[in-house]
Amino acid sequence: MRRLLTNKLFVTVVSLLVILAVIILGSWPGSPLNSALKPVGAIVNPIQKLVKNTGNSISNFWAALTDGIAIRDENYQLRAEIAELQYQLTQREEAAIKYEELQEAFHIRETFSNYEIYAASVLSREADEWFSVIHVGIGNTDGVYLEQGHSFAVVDVRMNLIGRVIEVNEDVSDILLLIHEGFQVSGKVNAVNGATFTVLGDASLKQQGLCLVTGIDPDVIPSVGDEIVTSGDGGLFPQGIPIGVIESVDSSDELNITATLRPYSDISDLNDVFIMVPYDEYIEAAGADTSDETT
Repeated sequence: MRRLLTNKLFVTVVSLLVILAVIILGSWPGSPLNSALKPVGAIVNPIQKLVKNTGNSISNFWAALTDGIAIRDENYQLRAEIAELQYQLTQREEAAIKYEELQEAFHIRETFSNYEIYAASVLSREADEWFSVIHVGIGNTDGVYLEQGHSFAVVDVRMNLIGRVIEVNEDVSDILLLIHEGFQVSGKVNAVNGATFTVLGDASLKQQGLCLVTGIDPDVIPSVGDEIVTSGDGGLFPQGIPIGVIESVDSSDELNITATLRPYSDISDLNDVFIMVPYDEYIEAAGADTSDETT
């Protein structure tokens, strides 16, 4: 003990602690040490202010830290709520789109009452820049049958022509698109006694998403902007299905006047399609299906 009391470092530390304790106690309002410290106020006051300011700084820092943590947690909660609201909005938008599509599908049925309309979702597209063929999720199990030499018209949700069915399997059907060079349909200008001609796919125009128009009568050349619909000639496609609009006309050769047509349907953005099966073939297929079940 005697050695500790004679140790200068120990004495210095103890003295500083005592002085600091006195200064802190003296800084409290109403402390009896206030009067005792008045004679040395010039020395003590700056130290008291330093201690007080240090305490305030520590208190402010701690308050800022706790407030920052609270704000961070609140931000996390707000972000989660915003994400949930965005998800609900997306779901409602998708539901609204589906509702509009169903309304359009009913419109197709009303317009073409002699046809059974089958809705199908696009499953995949061929590895082609402009998707020559798409595969949709409907087939024999859904009541769709395709006899050899037959085909069915396919439209989008707005009743615009997409192409025709070329093959039907158990659960999948293949659709040949109208921009494919193997596609052909009889079209006409959408007007009373509108001129008729042939709309077909073309290998060079396919890259631009266009179709070729041939068989144009020099006396009734279509104009740029004319709407083209199916004519109904040939029996495969019913009359009046919108195909697209004339984009350009080449009449440099009077014996071979041609035009380009831009389809209404956005082939690259298809999600759902509608297959139009003539009602007599639908009844025939349904009868065949029933007889298969009874045997």
